[in-house]
Amino acid sequence: NRWCKAGSMGHAAAFSFYPGKNLGACGEAGAVTTDDERLARRCQMLRDHGQSRKYFHDIEGYNARLDAIQAGVLRVKLPHLANWNEQRRERAHGYDELFASAEGMVILPHVPSWSRPVYHLYVVRVPDRERLQKDLPAAGIGTGIHYPIPLHLAQAYEALGFRRGDFPVAEQAASQVLSLPMFPGLSLEQQERVVTSVVESTKTTGQWIQVPQPIGRYRP
Repeated sequence: NRWCKAGSMGHAAAFSFYPGKNLGACGEAGAVTTDDERLARRCQMLRDHGQSRKYFHDIEGYNARLDAIQAGVLRVKLPHLANWNEQRRERAHGYDELFASAEGMVILPHVPSWSRPVYHLYVVRVPDRERLQKDLPAAGIGTGIHYPIPLHLAQAYEALGFRRGDFPVAEQAASQVLSLPMFPGLSLEQQERVVTSVVESTKTTGQWIQVPQPIGRYRP
Protein backbone atom coordinates (compact mmCIF):
# COMPACT_ATOMS: atom_id res chain seq x y z
CA ASN A 1 0.00 0.00 0.00
CA ARG A 2 1.60 3.26 -1.14
CA TRP A 3 0.20 5.29 1.73
CA CYS A 4 0.95 2.99 4.67
CA LYS A 5 1.43 5.03 7.82
CA ALA A 6 4.62 4.90 9.84
CA GLY A 7 4.32 2.15 12.40
CA SER A 8 2.22 -0.13 10.20
CA MET A 9 5.10 -1.61 8.18
CA GLY A 10 7.47 -4.37 9.22
CA HIS A 11 7.32 -6.51 12.34
CA ALA A 12 7.50 -3.60 14.79
CA ALA A 13 8.10 0.15 14.91
CA ALA A 14 9.22 2.54 17.63
CA PHE A 15 7.90 6.05 18.26
CA SER A 16 9.35 8.84 20.36
CA PHE A 17 7.00 11.14 22.27
CA TYR A 18 9.80 13.49 23.30
CA PRO A 19 8.28 16.93 24.04
CA GLY A 20 9.58 18.43 20.79
CA LYS A 21 8.00 15.79 18.54
CA ASN A 22 4.81 16.24 16.51
CA LEU A 23 3.01 14.29 19.24
CA GLY A 24 4.97 15.11 22.37
CA ALA A 25 4.46 14.34 26.04
CA CYS A 26 5.62 16.69 28.78
CA GLY A 27 8.54 14.39 29.61
CA GLU A 28 10.23 11.24 28.34
CA ALA A 29 7.82 8.86 26.60
CA GLY A 30 7.63 6.46 23.68
CA ALA A 31 5.78 3.48 22.25
CA VAL A 32 6.27 0.35 20.15
CA THR A 33 3.64 -0.80 17.66
CA THR A 34 3.36 -4.35 16.36
CA ASP A 35 0.71 -6.80 15.20
CA ASP A 36 2.81 -9.73 16.45
CA GLU A 37 1.45 -10.95 19.78
CA ARG A 38 4.76 -12.57 20.72
CA LEU A 39 6.72 -9.38 20.09
CA ALA A 40 4.13 -7.31 21.95
CA ARG A 41 4.41 -9.55 24.99
CA ARG A 42 8.21 -9.38 24.84
CA CYS A 43 8.11 -5.57 24.76
CA GLN A 44 5.67 -5.47 27.66
CA MET A 45 8.07 -7.56 29.73
CA LEU A 46 11.17 -5.60 28.73
CA ARG A 47 9.60 -2.28 29.76
CA ASP A 48 8.71 -3.61 33.24
CA HIS A 49 11.92 -5.19 34.59
CA GLY A 50 11.29 -8.38 32.60
CA GLN A 51 8.18 -9.30 34.56
CA SER A 52 5.66 -11.71 33.06
CA ARG A 53 3.46 -10.89 36.05
CA LYS A 54 4.09 -9.03 39.29
CA TYR A 55 7.31 -10.21 40.99
CA PHE A 56 7.99 -12.87 38.34
CA HIS A 57 11.08 -11.70 36.42
CA ASP A 58 11.41 -14.08 33.47
CA ILE A 59 14.04 -12.01 31.62
CA GLU A 60 16.27 -9.01 32.29
CA GLY A 61 14.40 -5.82 31.54
CA TYR A 62 14.24 -2.08 32.15
CA ASN A 63 12.24 0.52 34.01
CA ALA A 64 10.65 1.92 30.85
CA ARG A 65 7.00 2.16 31.83
CA LEU A 66 4.98 5.09 30.52
CA ASP A 67 3.63 6.96 33.53
CA ALA A 68 -0.01 8.00 33.76
CA ILE A 69 0.70 11.75 33.49
CA GLN A 70 2.51 11.35 30.16
CA ALA A 71 -0.23 9.03 28.89
CA GLY A 72 -2.87 11.57 29.91
CA VAL A 73 -1.11 14.40 28.07
CA LEU A 74 -0.73 12.27 24.95
CA ARG A 75 -4.37 11.21 25.07
CA VAL A 76 -5.50 14.84 25.07
CA LYS A 77 -3.15 15.76 22.21
CA LEU A 78 -3.74 12.74 19.98
CA PRO A 79 -7.06 13.94 18.43
CA HIS A 80 -5.26 17.09 17.23
CA LEU A 81 -2.32 15.28 15.61
CA ALA A 82 -3.74 14.99 12.08
CA ASN A 83 -4.54 18.72 12.01
CA TRP A 84 -1.12 19.64 13.39
CA ASN A 85 0.60 17.45 10.80
CA GLU A 86 -1.40 19.08 8.01
CA GLN A 87 -0.38 22.51 9.27
CA ARG A 88 3.25 21.40 9.20
CA ARG A 89 2.85 20.30 5.58
CA GLU A 90 1.36 23.68 4.73
CA ARG A 91 4.30 25.48 6.40
CA ALA A 92 6.77 23.26 4.56
CA HIS A 93 5.05 24.04 1.24
CA GLY A 94 5.25 27.72 2.17
CA TYR A 95 9.00 27.44 2.70
CA ASP A 96 9.36 25.61 -0.63
CA GLU A 97 7.60 28.44 -2.46
CA LEU A 98 9.47 31.22 -0.65
CA PHE A 99 12.84 29.59 -1.37
CA ALA A 100 11.98 28.96 -5.04
CA SER A 101 14.14 31.86 -6.20
CA ALA A 102 17.09 30.93 -3.98
CA GLU A 103 18.57 28.22 -6.19
CA GLY A 104 22.25 27.74 -5.46
CA MET A 105 21.90 29.23 -1.98
CA VAL A 106 19.80 26.55 -0.28
CA ILE A 107 19.04 22.89 -0.93
CA LEU A 108 15.49 22.11 0.14
CA PRO A 109 14.25 18.80 1.59
CA HIS A 110 13.84 16.12 -1.06
CA VAL A 111 10.38 14.54 -0.96
CA PRO A 112 10.01 11.27 -2.93
CA SER A 113 6.75 10.89 -4.85
CA TRP A 114 5.80 7.88 -2.74
CA SER A 115 6.02 9.68 0.62
CA ARG A 116 3.92 12.19 2.53
CA PRO A 117 6.11 13.70 5.28
CA VAL A 118 4.76 15.22 8.49
CA TYR A 119 7.78 17.57 8.83
CA HIS A 120 8.87 17.12 12.40
CA LEU A 121 11.77 19.21 11.11
CA TYR A 122 12.35 21.36 8.02
CA VAL A 123 16.00 20.78 7.20
CA VAL A 124 17.84 22.66 4.47
CA ARG A 125 21.46 22.47 3.34
CA VAL A 126 23.49 25.65 3.10
CA PRO A 127 27.05 26.45 1.97
CA ASP A 128 28.14 28.37 5.10
CA ARG A 129 26.24 27.08 8.10
CA GLU A 130 28.45 28.77 10.68
CA ARG A 131 27.69 32.17 9.21
CA LEU A 132 23.95 31.51 9.27
CA GLN A 133 24.11 30.29 12.84
CA LYS A 134 25.49 33.67 13.80
CA ASP A 135 23.29 35.85 11.59
CA LEU A 136 19.90 34.21 12.21
CA PRO A 137 19.94 34.38 16.04
CA ALA A 138 20.94 38.03 15.73
CA ALA A 139 17.69 38.49 13.78
CA GLY A 140 15.72 36.67 16.48
CA ILE A 141 15.49 33.40 14.52
CA GLY A 142 16.31 30.10 16.18
CA THR A 143 17.90 27.19 14.31
CA GLY A 144 19.12 23.69 15.07
CA ILE A 145 21.42 21.03 13.64
CA HIS A 146 20.04 17.51 13.22
CA TYR A 147 22.67 16.09 13.44
CA PRO A 148 26.22 17.49 13.52
CA ILE A 149 28.19 14.22 13.86
CA PRO A 150 27.76 11.32 11.39
CA LEU A 151 27.34 7.98 13.17
CA HIS A 152 30.60 6.53 11.85
CA LEU A 153 32.50 9.38 13.56
CA ALA A 154 30.69 9.09 16.90
CA GLN A 155 32.96 8.05 19.75
CA ALA A 156 30.51 5.28 20.68
CA TYR A 157 31.40 3.47 17.43
CA GLU A 158 35.12 4.20 17.44
CA ALA A 159 35.87 0.48 17.75
CA LEU A 160 34.46 -0.09 14.26
CA GLY A 161 37.53 1.64 12.86
CA PHE A 162 35.89 4.19 10.59
CA ARG A 163 37.76 7.42 9.91
CA ARG A 164 36.90 10.84 8.53
CA GLY A 165 36.64 10.51 4.75
CA ASP A 166 35.18 7.00 4.76
CA PHE A 167 31.65 8.31 4.12
CA PRO A 168 32.15 11.68 2.37
CA VAL A 169 28.49 12.18 1.41
CA ALA A 170 27.31 11.77 5.01
CA GLU A 171 30.12 14.00 6.27
CA GLN A 172 29.29 16.74 3.78
CA ALA A 173 25.60 16.62 4.67
CA ALA A 174 26.40 16.79 8.39
CA SER A 175 28.42 19.95 7.79
CA GLN A 176 25.64 21.66 5.79
CA VAL A 177 22.28 20.71 7.37
CA LEU A 178 20.33 23.40 9.22
CA SER A 179 16.88 23.04 10.78
CA LEU A 180 14.68 26.09 10.33
CA PRO A 181 11.71 27.01 12.56
CA MET A 182 8.87 24.54 12.03
CA PHE A 183 5.70 24.30 14.11
CA PRO A 184 1.94 24.46 13.41
CA GLY A 185 1.51 28.06 14.60
CA LEU A 186 4.27 29.45 12.38
CA SER A 187 2.90 32.45 10.47
CA LEU A 188 3.59 33.38 6.85
CA GLU A 189 5.14 36.63 8.03
CA GLN A 190 7.54 34.71 10.25
CA GLN A 191 8.44 32.36 7.40
CA GLU A 192 9.10 35.30 5.09
CA ARG A 193 11.44 36.77 7.71
CA VAL A 194 13.28 33.46 8.03
CA VAL A 195 13.71 33.07 4.28
CA THR A 196 14.79 36.69 3.77
CA SER A 197 17.39 36.35 6.52
CA VAL A 198 18.75 33.08 5.11
CA VAL A 199 19.02 34.49 1.58
CA GLU A 200 20.59 37.79 2.64
CA SER A 201 23.14 36.05 4.86
CA THR A 202 24.05 33.55 2.15
CA LYS A 203 24.44 36.29 -0.46
CA THR A 204 27.03 38.07 1.68
CA THR A 205 29.22 34.95 1.81
CA GLY A 206 29.40 34.64 -1.97
CA GLN A 207 29.29 30.85 -1.59
CA TRP A 208 27.00 28.56 -3.56
CA ILE A 209 25.84 25.02 -3.03
CA GLN A 210 25.18 22.30 -5.60
CA VAL A 211 22.44 19.72 -5.35
CA PRO A 212 24.21 16.40 -4.68
CA GLN A 213 23.73 13.61 -7.19
CA PRO A 214 21.98 10.59 -5.67
CA ILE A 215 24.15 7.48 -5.40
CA GLY A 216 21.15 5.18 -5.14
CA ARG A 217 17.41 5.47 -4.78
CA TYR A 218 15.20 3.65 -2.32
CA ARG A 219 11.97 2.31 -3.74
CA PRO A 220 9.34 0.98 -1.34
